Amino acid sequence: MSAQDPRQARVFRFVRCGYEAGVAELVYAFDDGPEMVERIRFPEAPAVLPQRRGAVAVALRLLHLIAGVSYYKAGVPPEIVVEGAALDEATADLLDAIYLYGLGEFAYQNRLDLRGKVRFPRGAEGGNAANALDLPRNTLIPLGGGKDSLVTVELLRAAREPCTVAWVGSSQLIKACAIRTGLPTLNIDRELSPILFELNRNGAWNGHIPVTAINSAILVLAALLHGHDAIAFSNERSASSATLEAEGVAVNHQWSKSWEFERAFGGYVETHIAADLRYYSLLRPLSELAVTRLFAPLAQYQDVFSSCNRNFRILGERPESRWCGQCPKCHFVFLALAPFVSKPQLMTIFGRNLLDDAALAPGFDALVEWHAHKPFECVGEARESRAAFAALARRAEWREDALVARFREEILPMIDGRGLALEPLLRPQGGHRIPARLVEAIGALR
Repeated sequence: MSAQDPRQARVFRFVRCGYEAGVAELVYAFDDGPEMVERIRFPEAPAVLPQRRGAVAVALRLLHLIAGVSYYKAGVPPEIVVEGAALDEATADLLDAIYLYGLGEFAYQNRLDLRGKVRFPRGAEGGNAANALDLPRNTLIPLGGGKDSLVTVELLRAAREPCTVAWVGSSQLIKACAIRTGLPTLNIDRELSPILFELNRNGAWNGHIPVTAINSAILVLAALLHGHDAIAFSNERSASSATLEAEGVAVNHQWSKSWEFERAFGGYVETHIAADLRYYSLLRPLSELAVTRLFAPLAQYQDVFSSCNRNFRILGERPESRWCGQCPKCHFVFLALAPFVSKPQLMTIFGRNLLDDAALAPGFDALVEWHAHKPFECVGEARESRAAFAALARRAEWREDALVARFREEILPMIDGRGLALEPLLRPQGGHRIPARLVEAIGALR
């Protein structure tokens, strides 16, 4: 196989992994091709404590196995080989799910069927149960630069939880948000193998990967190295809603943000890595609209946050402003905030009124699933977008704007208007892994 044609490979190999002096090294290869080496740097990581060495080794291997999805998808060969010790059933099952469902959108867009193809080798015994490591009480909060993680910051601050904000990569936008929180920070560097970019330039399979699963594994290792007993993501219940269904299979752009992933990954961490390391999403019981309502009063972040994905591309141009105004994330965040902030305030954040631009109708139609499926982006459910439009259609300051008037006059009469009230969508509901002390302390979760 040539390095330029991974789609002809027969085997994807997890070659080896190692950790030394704050740097994790992860090595992969297709067949006998060149080694693809990824490095993840944990700044100022202290020496690994003796009682944590076993857990660090397990967490490192899990990171190696999950981060490999970035490389595996370039060729999708029929066989997966994990060199070194065999995997137990629980580990192999977790990886099968992450690769199959986490690559669901990738497979759909590339017209691939991964069912029956993704199967990690297994053969080891279950192994010993994870021990409690007496980790210090301190929560890592992954920051993404958008509204959700900033809501988590303020909820945990109000509950007097010791916290550190963390992010992976070199985004200056996220750094600005981190500094604005006033909390201790941890910025982790992820250096992908340059061979991967070469493969992509030469026609390898490419597309969406479960980035949150990768970042989750990175942060588990960070928690052990730096001493944290919890990792609090900011994934709301809307993330569990599939984007579409294709050939009987639910395809969810946000699968690694879903409740299904959180339960599986969080449970694995506690049983296989550290019994006292909690992995959860603080916003799991909330809808996207409930999160935007909580974010609306946080004026201190409104000049630094952005959910526009064009700000977070590995390669390619960034928009000159924090909001491009053209992508589904811009459209959804504008729409979701509109019921909860003043119109002048919202226009100050975005620079213009997106709901009064008729040319943006196709993008907003997709959000309400009007002759289109929900976009492949991290946006709320169609019923949330419809409820936001319905609320704006009743308000004098919004009802005559081009897209609100269009919704009121053309779309609303053609859809089921029941269930479009905002209030029911703002109530917490559903399963979660939030520590009981926080549910009791944070009113928004009850």
